[in-house]
Amino acid sequence: MTDAYIYDAIRTPRGKGRKDGSLHEVTALRLSALTLNALKERNGLPADAVEDVIWGNVTQVGEQGGCLARSAVLASDLGESVPGLSINRFCASGLEAVNLAANQVAAGAGDAYIAGGVEMMGRVPMGSDGAAIAVDPSLAMKSYFVPQGIAADIIATEYGFSRDDVDALAVESQRRAAQAWAEGRFDRSIIPVRDINGLPILERDEYLRPGTDMQTLGALKPAFKEMGEAMPGFDQLALMKYPHLERIAHVHHAGNSSGIVDGAAAVLVGSKAFGQAHGLTPRARIRATAKIGTDPTIMLTGPVPATAKILREGGMAIGDIGVIEVNEAFSAVVLRFLQAFEADPGRVNVNGGAIAMGHPLGATGAMILGTLLDEMERADQQTGLATLCVASGMGAATILERV
Repeated sequence: MTDAYIYDAIRTPRGKGRKDGSLHEVTALRLSALTLNALKERNGLPADAVEDVIWGNVTQVGEQGGCLARSAVLASDLGESVPGLSINRFCASGLEAVNLAANQVAAGAGDAYIAGGVEMMGRVPMGSDGAAIAVDPSLAMKSYFVPQGIAADIIATEYGFSRDDVDALAVESQRRAAQAWAEGRFDRSIIPVRDINGLPILERDEYLRPGTDMQTLGALKPAFKEMGEAMPGFDQLALMKYPHLERIAHVHHAGNSSGIVDGAAAVLVGSKAFGQAHGLTPRARIRATAKIGTDPTIMLTGPVPATAKILREGGMAIGDIGVIEVNEAFSAVVLRFLQAFEADPGRVNVNGGAIAMGHPLGATGAMILGTLLDEMERADQQTGLATLCVASGMGAATILERV
């Protein structure tokens, strides 16, 4: 087996995923091509240097459909000999793209890949492609399907997280993200999005709300309470599966849930020989990857078993990991991870997360992997873990080791 290394990781800023967002006029195709070009140019790569582009995007319909990965290659400065593969593992798509690339390199199926993803949530709304688990009654009833926000509230209820608990994590995410931007911690990875005249459209994450405090969040109504308690409603369905719960405590809202945003990210993965051939120095070795299926109703607990699996298979313990990124889909997801592993909160999401900066579904996994690598270098830590929960009950994880 050949070791797979990360040579570079970049991302666009996250734009608000709505009509007044700065990236709203940019298509997924154009943002993807811009990101591929930026990675190619700053590493001085020939047009045909990589074996494939593996690109995650979740809502694969309309302008994000039709194998967007191949379309992005053709729209970019990469050679037409480079194919493209679009993948969808929901929220972990960007990370799974990197994991697939790493495992291909490790198996000798090509020396280098570009992997990552994109999601233009303001242009292609989440769920607009339909999903059998949500719309086919034969599967929805069998799996006790409930929307993700209610799943997050079930986690909070099951594991004892109060409204204050979930709000406090959100406030801290905003504080950490604001500090990270103020200190330039994202500077190495951010690529500005420019128009056809070269003028900047967006140069920094625009979803941030740095003045957020407990009082601000306390004024927000639970977002999923009415949906859950409608008669008959999703709460009743969930309680059929979890009869030990008296009721579902609805504690999540827009302020402690991930933001709807637009964005893209790309990672250059290759063998040692690839780096030597192109004069590149590896930043980290991809030490291990993992994926797992979980309870499809509570749905969002995947980071816990995925992390347990990757640590077990790698002969490691949570204390061996210097820096950790757990995608902030909802506050309860991160709180459950901290609880399950008794992890140090000071090592988890050091620079804030998706609650503060947003969650562009297909890109987020690659984004947090790049953030993880930057933080490992800044804090001089040797190992790092990135993990995400995944819709319909899955989890994914990656362990990096600096070289």
